[in-house]
Parts: sequence; C-alpha cells; structure tokens
Amino acid sequence: MQTKKERAAYIGRKLDELYPEVPIPLDHTDAFTLLIAVLLSAQCTDKRVNLVTPALFAKASTPQAMAKLSVAEIKECIATCGLANGKAKNIRALSEMLVNEFDGTVPRTFEALAKLPGVGHKTASVVMIHTFKIPAFPVDTHIHRLAQRWKLTNGKNVVQTEADLKKLYPEKDWEKLHLQIITYGREHCTARGCDGTKCIICKTCFPNRKKPVVTKKA
Repeated sequence: MQTKKERAAYIGRKLDELYPEVPIPLDHTDAFTLLIAVLLSAQCTDKRVNLVTPALFAKASTPQAMAKLSVAEIKECIATCGLANGKAKNIRALSEMLVNEFDGTVPRTFEALAKLPGVGHKTASVVMIHTFKIPAFPVDTHIHRLAQRWKLTNGKNVVQTEADLKKLYPEKDWEKLHLQIITYGREHCTARGCDGTKCIICKTCFPNRKKPVVTKKA
C-alpha cells in the first residue's frame, strides 16, 4: 500500500470490519443536548460527560429552560468536568442566544453555530453531521493523530487534516468514519500505546517503519 488512496481504502475496510456499527459516544436526545454534551467534552472524557449530563438535563433540556438557570446552578451539575466554570458560563450564554436570536432552536448552519459562545468548528461539525445529517467531518485529537500516523495528511493543523480526509473519503462515509477512527484511536492506536508502529493498521500500512511517528499538535 504505497499510495495514500490505497492506504485510505484499506483503513476504511478494516474499520468497517472492526466497527460495522458505531454509536455516538455522548448521550443525547436532540440537537440541543448533543450541542451541550460536545461542548462539555472538551478536555473531558465522554464517560465523564455522560455521568454529569443526566442531572443537568433533568433541570434543563431545552434552551429556554437552560437560559433560566444561573451559571452557579449549571456549574454545580458539571463541576467534575474540566474547565467547568468557563463551560457553565458558555452554556448559559449560548442558551440565552438561542432563545433571543434563533427562536429557541439550534441553527442548521456552520456560520450560525459558530456564533454561539464556546462552540468551535469541531463542535458545530458534530451537531451538523449527527443531528441534521449535513455533510461534515469533525476532527478531534484522535483523528488528527491517526491521520498523521497513517500518512493521510501532513498534520499541519486540524483544518488541513479535515480537508485531506474529505478528499480521500466520499461524503456518505464521513459520519460513520469519524466515529470509527475515534473508537479505533481509543482502543488500539492510543497516544501512548501505539507510536505508529504497533497497532494492526499501522503495522499493515507501514511494515518497514522503525521510528515512532511524532504527532504534530492540533
């Protein structure tokens, strides 16, 4: 597998074999609860997010209800998540904005989502692809790391990684593939457990690789 396209095709087949079905790891019921869960997942594990969101969503599962909570009330529910203070402020502010500027609904465009406090391109991409089924390829640290180890991108930044992966895979595969790569990165090609030479995909794609791959940060 000398070419990038050959590697991409093999990786796609292998991931389909390993993960024919892969669920969204963050518990949610609609676009708003997914938006909040993804925002909370920054510098926090999905497992931890799923532990704190039930209490938060029991108090407020809509923008209207969330906007009525104080920052302190929100923070109390998410205190064990990293950066809880800033996240609580952003959740309160974005809920107010949704109520005041978007009729209490999560907007369906990248431009509008990007205006919301605490919502970056990756968070917007997750909401767009998983709830609105609008083509997007969210790139997190796992995908950024693996795409470099597999030489599917030069790894300059997550923007470049996203663009490179979109060129290699058809739109219809983006939603499932992004979840498959994340899952594989957590289970087999971890930041410390594999250095580009140990997991099955790395060994198959690069059987002669001797030196560890140094990941360029996002």
